[in-house]
Amino acid sequence: MKTARASLTHEAANQLRIRRLGIDTYQEAVLYMHKDCPVCKSEGFEAQSRIEMILGERRVIATLNVVSSSLLLAIDEVGLSETAWRALGGCEGDTVLLQHPDPVRSFSAVRAKIYGGKLSEQDATEIISDIVQGKYSDIHLAAFVSACADDRLDLQETIALTRAMLNAGSRLQWGKSPVVDKHCVGGLPGNRTTPIVVAIAAACGLTIPKTSSRAITSPAGTADAMETMAPIDLELAQIRRVVAQEGGCIAWGGAVSLSPADDLLIRVERPLDLDSNGQLVASVISKKVAAGSTHALIDIPVGPTAKVRSQEAAAALSATLVAVGKALGIEVRTLITDGSQPVGRGIGPALEARDVLAVLQNQEGAPGDLRQRALLLSGHLLEMGGKAATGAGLSLAENTLASGAAWRKFQAICAAQGGMRTPPVAEHTAEILAQHSGIVVEVDNRRLARIAKLAGAPKASAAGLTFHVPLGTVVEAGQALFTIHAESPGELAYARQYAEGQSEVVSIKEKA
Repeated sequence: MKTARASLTHEAANQLRIRRLGIDTYQEAVLYMHKDCPVCKSEGFEAQSRIEMILGERRVIATLNVVSSSLLLAIDEVGLSETAWRALGGCEGDTVLLQHPDPVRSFSAVRAKIYGGKLSEQDATEIISDIVQGKYSDIHLAAFVSACADDRLDLQETIALTRAMLNAGSRLQWGKSPVVDKHCVGGLPGNRTTPIVVAIAAACGLTIPKTSSRAITSPAGTADAMETMAPIDLELAQIRRVVAQEGGCIAWGGAVSLSPADDLLIRVERPLDLDSNGQLVASVISKKVAAGSTHALIDIPVGPTAKVRSQEAAAALSATLVAVGKALGIEVRTLITDGSQPVGRGIGPALEARDVLAVLQNQEGAPGDLRQRALLLSGHLLEMGGKAATGAGLSLAENTLASGAAWRKFQAICAAQGGMRTPPVAEHTAEILAQHSGIVVEVDNRRLARIAKLAGAPKASAAGLTFHVPLGTVVEAGQALFTIHAESPGELAYARQYAEGQSEVVSIKEKA
């Protein structure tokens, strides 16, 4: 009896009123407590402690930040970040029970991996399950990402991680085959082929439920560009309806939690700037299988400033993608393409969308490289999906685009997703000019992407840059190399200052 009473007394003492502080901590749940809070003192909570909050049936684990100002937080209150507030689902003033969470047992497998061990199927399952349940802090996540960086995951570990990520999320089933998909591993500004490929494939009768990502380290992801043309935050029922009606869709995958662990890992991978082929493959394949795809075509651009920088690295990545796909029951083909320079002219959500529309509408002056790359990918996909014989896919793709069938299908998909939009235009622009005459011999993809991001992309959807001088272009001194687009004068000035100090963004060999 004494034990029960003591427990009740302890619980009562460990309850505080919750407050919504309106602080954006992205996807990390964070709570805030006053340094003189009696719960902090009694439980020994310190900054960065992991604390479990219990409200009714809801349990959320969050990272503690300690504040000293009573103006911000009273000693009997616990403040919640936006992520923590949404996860807990309470109301202002509700009382929440605070306690130490159980130890994260799966982290022992992460420690073993750091010291050279291997992840078993069970290890991967438990790690991903704990990540999705919010048991891993950002520090834990960073350790896991680092432990898997470079080529530290072998094929079996990659398969295990892929299967664990797949099983942790939702999964679409279409009851038919083939269901096709297309993906690019990234690292190449512009390259917005997906909306064109989806339109061509769907117009030819293929089923292509495309779930795309927002930008991770780039100035735009497919979802960012598509959002300037149509709604993308579709629920599962909406995706099913659009695909049943039009044969394809282009939706944001994060809205339907097809691979929730992947989104959490990406959030930590981005600031660490660590590449892991194993995690890249697990990310791609888990999402394709979760979307119900039976066949997937993967574009791997290769170039000195692309994500994949050598033919050898591309071949290794290709082999892993195919092998993991086979293990998960999906046919994967890869296409190794030129990644030496941007594709299209626009870099940034709305600018890339305008390139897409120009190609789909067969406009005179539409970017030829974007058109040809999209047709190449579409041709392969049509052959994979059985709509064209081997070697005949490109011709079918060309006819579908030239006839206007792809444009009509794209309009229909946009209408089914909620209505077509006109991409916005930035108010402020500035040209970056050639300092001398010559021929363009090299383009730095990464620096161009950085300039577009400094201008405000992808958050400012009209921001970015327009690239004017592909490799081999003969330029004169004073000619515009690219135009920066920004939604505010400050962002324009910031991007322009950086661009003008980077002489090697576009390398020009002077005429002899």
